Amino acid sequence: MKIKVGLDIGGSTTKIVGMREGNMIAGAIVKAADPVTSAFGAVGKLINDNSISVNDIEQINITGVGSGFPQAPIFGIKTVVVEEFRATGLGGLYLSGLDHAVVVSMGTGTAYLEATKESVRHIIGSGVGGGTLVGLGRVIAGTSDAVKLSDMATSGDILKCDLTIGDITKNGVTGLPLDVTASNFGKAADDLSREDKMAGVFNLVYQSIGTVAVMASRQCNIKDIVFTGQLTGLKECQKYLIPFEELYGVNMIIPEDAVFATALGSCLAEGLENK
Repeated sequence: MKIKVGLDIGGSTTKIVGMREGNMIAGAIVKAADPVTSAFGAVGKLINDNSISVNDIEQINITGVGSGFPQAPIFGIKTVVVEEFRATGLGGLYLSGLDHAVVVSMGTGTAYLEATKESVRHIIGSGVGGGTLVGLGRVIAGTSDAVKLSDMATSGDILKCDLTIGDITKNGVTGLPLDVTASNFGKAADDLSREDKMAGVFNLVYQSIGTVAVMASRQCNIKDIVFTGQLTGLKECQKYLIPFEELYGVNMIIPEDAVFATALGSCLAEGLENK
C-alpha cells in the first residue's frame, strides 16, 4: 500500500511523517530559512532516510502557518492543504487513543482545542509558549537553544525564584499544598544565577499553559488533556505539567511522538484544497 505524507510547515521548522495503513512509519524535523525550502527539504529527507521512492507516495497533506507558500504539487505529488486546528486535534486524538479530549498545541504560542473525530473547536489561544521560553532565554542566558536552556533550568533552584504557598502562610490554603506556586518570580532577588532564572522561566511557561488547559477542560467538562508540539520534548514538560493531575483531578497526557501530532493529523484529515 502506498504512503501518505503529512507536513506541518512552521516558520522555521517543518515536521514530516509518513503513514501507511494508518500507522506512522517515519518522522523527521527539518529546519530551513523559508517554508518552501523547508517543505521540499523535509520530503527529500523522508525519501532519502527511509529508502522511499517518489512513486511510493500517493499524496502529501500539508498544514501549518507555511502551508500556503508552496504553489505547486511538491515533487509532482498530489498535494492537499489541511486546516491546522483540525490536523492538531485529530493528531492529538490519534496519539492518545481517545475519542474526545482537550488538545493543547504548544508552539510559538499555545492553542487550546476541543477535539472529537467528527469536529475540532478552537477554545482559546495564548501568547505564552515556546516563543516565550526561547525569547526570555535569549535575554537571560544569551541563547535560544531550548535544550541548552533546559539544561540550565535543571541546574537552577526554583525555590530561589518562585514564591510558594508555604512562603506566605504556615496554615495552608484549603485544597492547596504548601509547595504550590503562589507567585512566579515572586521571590526573585538581585543575585539570582541565570540557572535559577531559567528554572523560573520554565516553571512560568509550563504552569501558565497547564492552568489555561485546566480551565479549558472545565469549560468543556472533559478531564482528558492531550499536549502536543515541540515543548513536549523537553524534560520540564513532565515535571511541571503532571502535578496538575492531583491538584485539579485531570488527566495530563503527553503522548510519545507528540511533536508530530499536527503532521500526523494532517494525514488523517480530508484536504480543503488541491494544489
